[in-house]
Amino acid sequence: MSEEARLRETICAMARSIFDRGLTGGASGNISARLSDGRLLVTPTGSSLGTLDPGRLSLLDMQGRLISGDAPTKEMPLHSAFYETRGAKSGAIVHLHSTHSVALSMLPETDPGNVLPPLTPYSVMRLGKVKLLPYFRPGDAAIGEAIRGLAGKRSAVLLANHGPVVAAKDLEAALHAMEELEETARLALLTRGMSPRMLTPAQVRDIVDHFNIEWE
Repeated sequence: MSEEARLRETICAMARSIFDRGLTGGASGNISARLSDGRLLVTPTGSSLGTLDPGRLSLLDMQGRLISGDAPTKEMPLHSAFYETRGAKSGAIVHLHSTHSVALSMLPETDPGNVLPPLTPYSVMRLGKVKLLPYFRPGDAAIGEAIRGLAGKRSAVLLANHGPVVAAKDLEAALHAMEELEETARLALLTRGMSPRMLTPAQVRDIVDHFNIEWE
């Protein structure tokens, strides 16, 4: 099986898992992944992550032009911005409308510079600091400009009233990071107002230094 065929199957299998576990519903959410020659495979616009056809995924060239398959997700501006600014660090991007993350994005007390409280070491390890970006109309090119404004310093962002976006070295890493983001958001909501015992600044710094985490 060729690299492209394997990646098509992997995208669809992971997308089905995301859908079946209720991490995004309906025709929401989108995934992209980069082939070794720089081309992109992207989930099509208006498609459900639960019923993707590997043969109908959008195949784009290095300039973002459609080569084959259905039209790509309207959220390409955010995907393109992460690939451009993160370079080789980004081999795949996952964007979902996961419930707890979206809920966290709407709370006035959420820190826009780092939306996730330091509840577990794994959110620090897999995500670094997650930036809250303001609301944009879905598909708005301004989302891409906002991500470019971060100059590649964040691997994950949370779009206000919309959902999280995670970029990672490959699909598996992106999915694991996205799952960690959603679970930490869920923990934050479950413990809200209960004064949970969080990691101390020294403990966070130890994790950042030990695992060489981006922590701008």
